[in-house]
Amino acid sequence: MPTFDVVSEVDDQEVRNAVDQAAREVSQRYDFKNTDTSVALGDDVINLASASEDRLAALRQVLEEKLVRRKVSLKVLDYGEIEPASGGAVRQTARLQAGIGSEKAKELNKFIKGLGLKGVQSSTQGEQLRVQGKKRDHLQTVIAKLKDGDFGIPLQFSNFRD
Repeated sequence: MPTFDVVSEVDDQEVRNAVDQAAREVSQRYDFKNTDTSVALGDDVINLASASEDRLAALRQVLEEKLVRRKVSLKVLDYGEIEPASGGAVRQTARLQAGIGSEKAKELNKFIKGLGLKGVQSSTQGEQLRVQGKKRDHLQTVIAKLKDGDFGIPLQFSNFRD
């Protein structure tokens, strides 16, 4: 029986490269001079800080441009609230979402069942979803429909077995 896995992964090396490029650009750009603007990568979180909210928005735009250029989906970023810091500065964290949580897995399972394809089943296996069906064409239809849908997380399809 043909199967494939639905996963949500983040390429850590590409994220690290994008953050490094954004930090380098911020240090060189004239509009960021004397604003104490910084971007740093922590464990599954990106820390953004600047002197004002408009500079923080510009920093977020620079970071997103670098991520898109490195083919990292912007859906992996979950921005927290903008927090005031000392001296009138502001900071914000962007959490990196990896894996399919139980709520998203339920939503994906319900979506796949709602397609009404005969013989297609899906099951949650840890941080991924296994989809199996009697016909390869049905599985390809499921992949196409999942790509068209917006579930708030980036989806990749791996381990297609015939």
